[in-house]
Amino acid sequence: MCALRALSFEVMTEPEQAATRQYYYFLMDYSTVLTLCGFSFLAGFIDAIIGGGGLIQTPAILFTLPQYPVPMLIGTTKIPSLGGSLMGAFQYSRRVAVAGRFIGPMMAIAFGASWLGAWTLTRVPNSFMKPFALVILVAVFIYTLTQKGFGQVSHRVVTSQRQRLRMWLMGAVIGFYDGFFGPGTGSFLVLGFITLIGFDFLKASAHAKLVNAATNLSCTLFFANKGYILYAFALPMAVANLSGAFLGARLAILKGNRFIRVFFLLVIAATILRFAWDLLT
Repeated sequence: MCALRALSFEVMTEPEQAATRQYYYFLMDYSTVLTLCGFSFLAGFIDAIIGGGGLIQTPAILFTLPQYPVPMLIGTTKIPSLGGSLMGAFQYSRRVAVAGRFIGPMMAIAFGASWLGAWTLTRVPNSFMKPFALVILVAVFIYTLTQKGFGQVSHRVVTSQRQRLRMWLMGAVIGFYDGFFGPGTGSFLVLGFITLIGFDFLKASAHAKLVNAATNLSCTLFFANKGYILYAFALPMAVANLSGAFLGARLAILKGNRFIRVFFLLVIAATILRFAWDLLT
């Protein structure tokens, strides 16, 4: 069969050969887009529940499109991530009360900090972040696993003034982290809202999506300004990510805190395994 195809290609005229090459290139790109959309849908679904979609989407695009520079591939994932986080934020905000007085300034701070983190990344290597993040994630996993009541109910543990300051500090630190390194940002936001502010998992996820939308927007604008986005892949992936986020957020709202806690542990465990693998190989 292959010999027949090769023979038929040889007898074609030059315009026919060019048209055939374009056809096969189109099929390759089409199948690649479908593959990436599948991973992006799954990433949006998981990310809307508890964060961590980057663990699926980023490795998928790095493996599928190795011919492109890594910064361009990372930039390409930011549009799907932005679409998914916006959809998740919209779904949660319709059903979960949001701390409106504090979350707006927190998002603005996170936006600026994320831009600064992305700018810093272009000048300073971030390889030291993996061991640091791995230690924190292991501690988070053990604590969440042993504390059965962690994040199951909301409880006010701080005054309004301290709540505001803590949220703004979280926006600065985690926003910078998202622009500079990224993996686990959604999980760190959820953890911060539970431990520092006193939210339950559902309310923490709702607020995390809003802040994550701000950091994703900042990174998207930064990479777009640098020309580091492949729009032919980014836009279809954004539709898929948005669809996954819609279903994920609806499921999380329907199932509640216990369901989100299980997903939180699974995502943290997956993040730990990925970082450990990267460090050991």
